[in-house]
Amino acid sequence: MMNECRESDSLIVSEKPLNKICDNKHMAEEVEKRRLAKGNQIKQNKSRTQCREILQSELDRIRQVVCRNRNEQFTAIWHHVCNISRLREAYFGLKRKGAPGIDGQTWKQYGINLEGNLKRLSEQLKRGAYRAMPVRRVYIPKPDGRQRPIGVPALEDKIVQRATVEVLNAIYEADFKGFSYGFRPNRNQHNALDAVAVALDCKKVNWVLDLDIRGFFDAIDHEWMVKFVEHRIRDKRLVRHIHKWLKAGVMEEGQILKSETGTPQGGSISPLLSNIYLHYVFDLWANKWRTKAFGDVFMVRFADDGVPRVHLIYN
Repeated sequence: MMNECRESDSLIVSEKPLNKICDNKHMAEEVEKRRLAKGNQIKQNKSRTQCREILQSELDRIRQVVCRNRNEQFTAIWHHVCNISRLREAYFGLKRKGAPGIDGQTWKQYGINLEGNLKRLSEQLKRGAYRAMPVRRVYIPKPDGRQRPIGVPALEDKIVQRATVEVLNAIYEADFKGFSYGFRPNRNQHNALDAVAVALDCKKVNWVLDLDIRGFFDAIDHEWMVKFVEHRIRDKRLVRHIHKWLKAGVMEEGQILKSETGTPQGGSISPLLSNIYLHYVFDLWANKWRTKAFGDVFMVRFADDGVPRVHLIYN
């Protein structure tokens, strides 16, 4: 299956629904539902539905611009992130019982004065007064007995990052290659495994190469990351905030640790940044290389838990 505006691997991409990027059928990420007071349920549900339709229409217009001009650079898209309705949808898309960051703020606590908090946050974003907070670092056990570091952002960082990802996905989904599956709308590890299975079952495969980029999230170069973003995004406000998240650092055992490389796992923005980074440093090169390689080459890449994997299958 080939998307009309994105190159894909038609022989190995699974037949499960993928995200549409150039028409009005695209569905935004579904948000979780919340309980409403009986008297306000119909009215509030209708209002939120209308807001979602408007927000989706805005993203559709961005996708149309991308599809008309694949080299378009966006100079004014930060206002889409600052939109209170988009911030509200981002808030409702968060996990209700997610662990709090260093601010100690929970989803439920923030929602007590939700509209007031979102209005203040939106104004801070517009004025440039928003400050990214260090992420709280926790560790989870890995199957091999080692510990995997995970960053837990502050609640408002989670909201703004999620809203930013929604806007940027409308742009980058037109750029990303079809063999990239990790952390993308309507794509998951099952789609990637299906693609590998189809290639193995339907093609004469002599070699399977498994490449593992170790510690990828810890090794991302900030300077190059910003340069890659600026290929598409020329809105200085949005780029500045991405830089803030990269430089915010982590808090561990009461100490704030700064880093010149890497982006902490756990935030909504990190998976997208990892895909942007790998798109420029690997995907474009690999896609060009395979056109000159001897025989057929099929590729599947899935960025998972900070260990992006690339499978090169060729005969």
